[in-house]
Amino acid sequence: MKTTWLKTTLALTISAASAQVLANGIAINEQSASGAGTAYAGRASSALDASTIYGNPAGISKLKRTEVSGGMAVVSAKDDISDAHSSASGSNKGDSVPLAAVPFGYFSTPLDDKVSVGLGVYVPYGIINDYESGFQGRSHGSYSKVQVITVQPTISYKFNDVVAVGFGPTINRIDGKLENYLATQGLFGAQQDTKVSIKGDDTATGFNVGLLITPTESTSIGATYHSKVKYELEGHTTVSGSPAGLFDSRMDASLDITLPESLDLSITQKLDDRWTVYGGTTWTRWSRLKSIEVQNTGAPLAAFDTIGEDLSWHDTWSAAIGTSYQVNDQLVLRTGFAYDPSPTSNEHRTVRIPVGDRKIFTLGAGYSPNADMTFDVAYAYLWESTASVNQPDGESLAGLNLQPAYSAKYDNSAHGLTAQMTYRF
Repeated sequence: MKTTWLKTTLALTISAASAQVLANGIAINEQSASGAGTAYAGRASSALDASTIYGNPAGISKLKRTEVSGGMAVVSAKDDISDAHSSASGSNKGDSVPLAAVPFGYFSTPLDDKVSVGLGVYVPYGIINDYESGFQGRSHGSYSKVQVITVQPTISYKFNDVVAVGFGPTINRIDGKLENYLATQGLFGAQQDTKVSIKGDDTATGFNVGLLITPTESTSIGATYHSKVKYELEGHTTVSGSPAGLFDSRMDASLDITLPESLDLSITQKLDDRWTVYGGTTWTRWSRLKSIEVQNTGAPLAAFDTIGEDLSWHDTWSAAIGTSYQVNDQLVLRTGFAYDPSPTSNEHRTVRIPVGDRKIFTLGAGYSPNADMTFDVAYAYLWESTASVNQPDGESLAGLNLQPAYSAKYDNSAHGLTAQMTYRF
């Protein structure tokens, strides 16, 4: 028996759907305010500050002084639900995403003319999604909260003024909690749904490697490879409130899943003393998320020992363009636009990942009151094409459908504000 209520819960505990953030699929882009102003165009080819540790670890070779850089992104998202259909009763209010904050921090220092080192702490994946208690699609997903924190020590080597490379192993810690409600009302006289709660965590390693080529003083070309990361999640599944306590239980659960690698290619071109343009594209191997398999121990029914899921995601290419204008020595203005297609489709989209093709417009500014300090801010507006969710009936028990089919249309949008301070010693 393959039950949908565990298909996407434990899997998402480690993979982290991201309808709330400014990258598509299960990724987060909020690792820098200086990069956010140009919609992250040129992220692999521009070493503006120590946040290049994430964008391109080779970039710290361009930083002449010791730097500390840190900040936070605040994201306010909105999901409008329309045309909802299900045999289950309930509401479809939408706006299930509370205000979310994404912090980041970096340190870099040159050791000599060739070698620089650094350390970055950032959040590459995350979700917080809380539907109303009577959400009509609650049997497919009602609550999701996931956080991944990454620590990345980094080293860069500059061969000459033209070519530099960088490498950083990543240590990734993930934990999460997801919930949904099985439609057991009416089973053996039951008066309420059965709650399913999933918790899990793991620590896994990966790496980022970058190449930065500066053929002229006005042109930079960069490439950054973010490796795949394999998680072996250990957690538990708790079932409560079932009819007469028949299925109430706490099961040990495990899942092996690999999050995909990505390749970021970009170029930065300085036109004159004031204007700079940026371009970039990112390939992400979402096709690694074709299927998942959850192993449960101590399940109340043998049929729950192994639970499978077919995700059928596909690889994507995203693209971004941007520009900056240096008003004077203290102030720079930025703007950008990005297009980020969804890795899922109408047949496989769920209430936990109701994302469509995404467009992002950004504005930003950097202010340096002196040579030692810079403040960066960026605003982003995100909107998506209408995304259809079509989740079929799940398994039945004693003639009762535990997961009534649910379909709806989602129109998602978000506002993001990112701020950062950099201090140079």
